[in-house]
Amino acid sequence: MSKLIQTIRNIFQIDELRQRILFTLGVLLAVRIGSFITIPGVNVDALQAANASGAASGLFGMYDMFVGGAFSNAAIFALGIMPYISASIILQIAGVVLPELQKIQREGEDGRRKINQYTRYLTVLIAALQAWGVTTKIIGTSGGDGAAVVDPSFLWILSSIMIMTAGTMVLMWLGEQITDRGIGNGISLIIFIGIVARFPVTIKQMFELWENGSRIWVVDILLLTGVVAVIAGVILITQGARRIPVQRAKRVVGRKVMGGDTQYIPLRVNTAGVMPIIFAQSILFIPATIATLFPSNSTLQSVAGWFAQGNLVYAIMFSLMILFFTYFYTAIAFNPKDVADNLKKSGGFIPGVRPGQATADYMENILTRITLPGAMFLAVIAIMPTFAISILNVPVGFADFFGGTSILIIVGVALDTLQQIESHLLMRHYDGFMKSGKIRGRAGASV
Repeated sequence: MSKLIQTIRNIFQIDELRQRILFTLGVLLAVRIGSFITIPGVNVDALQAANASGAASGLFGMYDMFVGGAFSNAAIFALGIMPYISASIILQIAGVVLPELQKIQREGEDGRRKINQYTRYLTVLIAALQAWGVTTKIIGTSGGDGAAVVDPSFLWILSSIMIMTAGTMVLMWLGEQITDRGIGNGISLIIFIGIVARFPVTIKQMFELWENGSRIWVVDILLLTGVVAVIAGVILITQGARRIPVQRAKRVVGRKVMGGDTQYIPLRVNTAGVMPIIFAQSILFIPATIATLFPSNSTLQSVAGWFAQGNLVYAIMFSLMILFFTYFYTAIAFNPKDVADNLKKSGGFIPGVRPGQATADYMENILTRITLPGAMFLAVIAIMPTFAISILNVPVGFADFFGGTSILIIVGVALDTLQQIESHLLMRHYDGFMKSGKIRGRAGASV
């Protein structure tokens, strides 16, 4: 404990690090304030009454989780940073298919600037389309105090779309400011703070259930112990990597001997991160979303019941889709052929493996084998909230922190942030958070 206290003191003794942390906290505070500023013309009481009755569920409930309740509040930051994430994913996948984008990606810093510019343009388009859908849902929402929108005119729809789109662009700019002037990982931290902001409300709900006698606190203490065990497992899988040794041939440059050293390529067990769960969850929410548009169709309602959270069909399909998307996204994120070509050009080789195609095949075989346990772990973590709700009768809000997307994002971003802080400490000859070893976040485990 004294070691941790001394490390915290060292953090605030470094002027630059202290300013970066305070700047990051200030920006995150502004993000949370914006999540409670409602769009003009919305009846907040009616909207809250509709949310309390379960109107914001399914896909909208998952979306609201990522934006920290801003969606259910119809706030100016209702869309959150998700349109930017969607645009980045679309361009990343398109870069694998379109040769023009592949050429731009290989242009170094200039190529990254162009890709970032294209991402911003696509973010505006996606945000505008999603804002249009949000306004349509808000107009159709009604609570105990009447309709959620006082005057659903064309001018209100247009202004709301512009406000929410501008809110997304402001969040994107704030995320870039955190990356440049703050502690780093700005976009991830904005998503992180939105998820963590729901935790105090969840704990309050649990205390109310204990006071009412609806739950046994001893059982919930055991559940909290299970949450700690799940977090430990997520940390283990997130940091787990297979290190591939790489040697470089010695060469004489002038009067110096270059190369001859041994380095490692870390192939992560969970290369895809949280993306497979997000993809699979979004697809499985489609039946429920379609069923809400046709409430009188009994066939659609029964199909939506199969894919409801807590159903066995939902759990099986969810697990299979996570396995598929884990391999799919890993193939996009890591290209063994490019790595093998770069090694060959730099004079590096894997001991016992011929350079070129043989090296690419070797890394692909290893990546295929180590991805399977990572994918199975993701599937188990993803369906744990489903079983926690149906079997253990855990409240929905607390179940989100028992596993699934929330816990993966929280752990991943926390590890990244600690790794950033520790790098600042070690750079200035201070001890890090641990006496031995090193905190490796997602950035530290990448190739």
